[in-house]
Amino acid sequence: MTIEATRDVIPFRQAVRAWFLISLQTFGGPAGQIAVMQRTLVEEKRWIGQQRFNHALNYCMLLPGPEAQQLAIYVGWLLNGTRGGLVAGTLFVLPGMLALLALSAVYILWQDTTVVTALFAGIAPAVLAIVAQAVIRVARRSLTHPFFVALAVAAFAALALFAVPFPIVVAAAALAGRLVHRLAPHVFKAGNGHGGDGGPAPLIPDDALHHAQPSRRSAGRILAVGLVVWWVPVAAVALLLGTDSVFTAQGLFFSGTALVTFGGAYAVLAFVAQRAVEVYGWLTPGEMVRGLALAETTPGPLIMVVQFVAFLGAYRDPGALTPWAGALLGALLTTWVTFVPCFLFIFLGAPYVEKLRHNTAISAALTGITASVVGVIANLAFYFAEHTLFGRTFTWAWGPFTVQVPELGKVDPVALVITVAALVMTFALKWPMLRVLGICALLGVGTVLLPG
Repeated sequence: MTIEATRDVIPFRQAVRAWFLISLQTFGGPAGQIAVMQRTLVEEKRWIGQQRFNHALNYCMLLPGPEAQQLAIYVGWLLNGTRGGLVAGTLFVLPGMLALLALSAVYILWQDTTVVTALFAGIAPAVLAIVAQAVIRVARRSLTHPFFVALAVAAFAALALFAVPFPIVVAAAALAGRLVHRLAPHVFKAGNGHGGDGGPAPLIPDDALHHAQPSRRSAGRILAVGLVVWWVPVAAVALLLGTDSVFTAQGLFFSGTALVTFGGAYAVLAFVAQRAVEVYGWLTPGEMVRGLALAETTPGPLIMVVQFVAFLGAYRDPGALTPWAGALLGALLTTWVTFVPCFLFIFLGAPYVEKLRHNTAISAALTGITASVVGVIANLAFYFAEHTLFGRTFTWAWGPFTVQVPELGKVDPVALVITVAALVMTFALKWPMLRVLGICALLGVGTVLLPG
């Protein structure tokens, strides 16, 4: 069976309405976002079969970038062609982008007030608990063999002790996965069955293939248009505001970041934090944690935190523009170069994706990357912990080892208490993320409002 590329599987207006409603529910990171699409598209509306949905997700996980948004683009393309993918992917990020713009402005206006400072002091420990939860969730799913545990530990050590660049860690994990699959394929054995649920047949069954045939001409056209759309704003900024402006630096840096964000936002945030804080000086380590907290409270992909990073960096170094105009330009440009590549990857690769269904080499490489992501996220948790719980850190070096170590005598007792509370709410009580963030924010404010 095939899906006609020139005809909508469902009415376009109906699809737009569904994607808009999905976009308002995309809290909780990629796991929650994928769950929303699964419930809406697979279980309730029966627009796509479970195995077909999973196959699309597997392809998206092979790509850099937010896999949940790419999955929305892919399914939108299946349902309504190119315009369906454009609408699905755009609506997926639009509410979060607008919300984070507003929150970034609020942060700039009132960050120096005692209450706002206390508010973020309460939110930061909640973010630490959320990142710790992400480590455990990914570990349970990925570390199914001692080899994968070793790969995760190696990734953590490479980043934390040797400062190995993140793209190299990802590439090495992929090569290790392929090599071990060739030498010991039993390591990768895992059940993956998905049975039917007895409901009505979906509009796009599990065995359906898209009618669009891959061709060099079509791929060349998509690649050319995609690259022009991606890079023209960066070139325009460099031409009008100078190649040494903060906007050109942000456009180039986040364009590069969009190509290495394997494993989700948590995996690349340590890399972004290191460069944005230590190399470019766009914000402080504490502000990076606060930016992540803001991104956690808005719908859409968590990688949207880069918009906050660019907003602050451009506000503080706007060049010939006013600070607010610079902040807006930096935020919008960064959002553009972060998410436009996602559309290019899907539209370029979707016609070929059916050929990947039984490609074990690619699956092994992906599994290796996923295992290393545990170590990468653990490194991010360590980074956030030392800057949330301690007032000062120092660099410890011994031979090839270099690591930032917190001064134990500079522990923040308020942050420690709120972190323990956040861990209890997250792991013991299993409360939703937004509830944990809200309570921790109130605890932070309470530390300055209560007498004494």
